[in-house]
Amino acid sequence: MTYDRLVCANCAAPVTEGRCPVCRANRERLQQEGPFGGLNPMALIALLVVLIAAVALLAHQTA
Repeated sequence: MTYDRLVCANCAAPVTEGRCPVCRANRERLQQEGPFGGLNPMALIALLVVLIAAVALLAHQTA
């Protein structure tokens, strides 16, 4: 889920608008996460498995 759809429990406004200190703090925290910050652990494991399989396939084709 992207943070542009989140609604603040403190002021009931979209977090992206940053109307209250809670919104602004959460917006800042969400923007600081890296590119894989929003992925759950299973998605990261699946991505890692696909990457390892691709490397193994390339190594097998060049040998």
